[in-house]
Amino acid sequence: MKSKLIMLTLAASCVFAGNAMALTKQEYKAQKDHVEADYKASREKCATLSANAKDICQAEAKGAEKVAKAELEAQYKPGPRQDQKVLDAKADAAYELAKEKCDDMAGNTKDVCMKDAKAARTSAKADAKVSRASADANKDKAGAMADAKKDAASDKNDAQYKAAKERCDAMSGNAKDACQNDAKAKFGMK
Repeated sequence: MKSKLIMLTLAASCVFAGNAMALTKQEYKAQKDHVEADYKASREKCATLSANAKDICQAEAKGAEKVAKAELEAQYKPGPRQDQKVLDAKADAAYELAKEKCDDMAGNTKDVCMKDAKAARTSAKADAKVSRASADANKDKAGAMADAKKDAASDKNDAQYKAAKERCDAMSGNAKDACQNDAKAKFGMK
């Protein structure tokens, strides 16, 4: 719990400090060492656990480290590309954690859990692309934004359809057919 609070504090400080100015090389190295030390401490706490609880703990620690490193990198070299990397790191960390939590499930429940996790990651990464496209200054900004939004909407729609379709697999007969038809209609699939 304490390490999560430390990671949250570090993340918040990176966000606020990133708006003020970029880090010096020495500040960057010191904070990077701090992030790595926090990760090692979190990982050591996981050693006392067993089975999937240990895997979940390790996924949380690794995810927090990747997000903190991405945020630190964005603070050291600010820009839209680094901001997208932060959002991608957060999406990947959440996905890896969700996958570990899904391991405790079985059958269709596990399949639905995995599809939902993939849909959430796809949505977050699509939003990150849109955010970067909006931040990029180029001559065809309106066109780039429209393309990014269109691609993001398509990616989100496909991922959500797959998750909805997986939920239908728990059903049978007419109920399953109706569920699949509803999912196709809702997400515009043929």
